Amino acid sequence: MQASNPKPSPFSDSNSGKSGSRIPLLDVARGTALIAMAIYHFSWDLEFFGYLEPGLTSHGGWKIFARCIAGSFLFLVGISLVLAHRNGIRWRPFFKRLAMIAAGAIAVTIATLKFSPHSFVFFGILHNITVSSVLGLAFLRLPALVTALAGFLVVLLAPYLHSSLFDWPGLIWIGLSTYVPRSNDFVPMFPWFGAVLLGIATGRIMLRTDGFKSLATLYEANDKAGRTLVFFGHHGLAFYLIHQPVLVAVVYIFSLVFPPAQPSQESLYIGACVPACSQNQSEQYCKLYCQCTLEGLKNEGVFDLVMSNAPDLDSNPFVQRVVGSCSLSSEGQQDQGR
Repeated sequence: MQASNPKPSPFSDSNSGKSGSRIPLLDVARGTALIAMAIYHFSWDLEFFGYLEPGLTSHGGWKIFARCIAGSFLFLVGISLVLAHRNGIRWRPFFKRLAMIAAGAIAVTIATLKFSPHSFVFFGILHNITVSSVLGLAFLRLPALVTALAGFLVVLLAPYLHSSLFDWPGLIWIGLSTYVPRSNDFVPMFPWFGAVLLGIATGRIMLRTDGFKSLATLYEANDKAGRTLVFFGHHGLAFYLIHQPVLVAVVYIFSLVFPPAQPSQESLYIGACVPACSQNQSEQYCKLYCQCTLEGLKNEGVFDLVMSNAPDLDSNPFVQRVVGSCSLSSEGQQDQGR
């Protein structure tokens, strides 16, 4: 595969370090992030079909892994914006790329709405890239220090800016609501736009110091592994849209031949409770809380009722008693463990 003068990828924007050439190392970085994403999604698929512990990929090391992948994608989006428009905004290629990514985002929403209507992707990584690409244009000519400061503020202040004003469904995508919506992939603007801004700042610094020229000669990607990663990075949008349906199909076919063992109701409860709780509380608290409520619901004889998603559970006096008691006891145990 030729590493020089290829057609720019709609997902990666431009990797050009100088006229007529690309920077293989940036494609390798993007290709590596795509492989990491495929590994995470494959693990999620195995969990969904019952081959892994319920909730495994939603907390702990897997949760950190997923956030690192998303952060790396968005950071590279910022760098690519700088490279693509370093001599002025190229409106026609920009709108063409933007339209393709937006179309991909819409396709993801439609597909997940059909197959997972209660947790469909209404603002995932592609939606974020679409909006961030537009907003990022405003920072392309600002001093790198100003853009970097803005990026750090978006990331660091996001936890302190939540307000019920953003609970309206039309504003959930901003990421400042008082609750985390149910979605299989939620990548709101706060704090994730901060990664794009940091990428823009880094790109501006590298542009001023000729860092991209040095980066272009640092790694040629002449080996097979390097060329493969460059290929994936160069066709990132296609990879993103195709890989998950392929992985789901593979796991589904495998499940027809080797069906997974059915998990217990207790493990299903813990697997759903801990990730949901961890959206607003610490993982330590949530493990204590979910185990406590599991035992409490069983003692009160309403566990099967909860697992059947019976209506009006929030007003059930037995459920309310268990939730209240476990909230207090879990907070106490967490404080003792600090």
